[in-house]
Amino acid sequence: MTTTSIVGLGDVLLVTIQGELSDRDALALQEELTTRVVDISARGVLIDISGLEIVDSFLARTLHDIAAATSLLAARTVVVGMRPEVAITLVELGLTLPGLRTALTVSRGLSVLDERADLP
Repeated sequence: MTTTSIVGLGDVLLVTIQGELSDRDALALQEELTTRVVDISARGVLIDISGLEIVDSFLARTLHDIAAATSLLAARTVVVGMRPEVAITLVELGLTLPGLRTALTVSRGLSVLDERADLP
């Protein structure tokens, strides 16, 4: 069973994913998240994947697409909480996800968003 939640932290959205995410659920998350970015004029999105045991190529591509879409909507996306075994699997699959920012924790993810806000 998959549980996802999107919580507003001021002008940042925190997404938590628990359990395995089906392809359909991943696409639904992408649609809901981009809508919420516009609704609250979010400056950033943190996607916490610490509850995922596996990130397959479809989910990795969807995370990349979410970051691209939110960037077009003037928000930055940072994936947080990636487990070492997930990182190893992504590398083994050849999925480096260029342009997708990562951080180990939510608090570090917030710092990444703050750093990027200072850039022109």
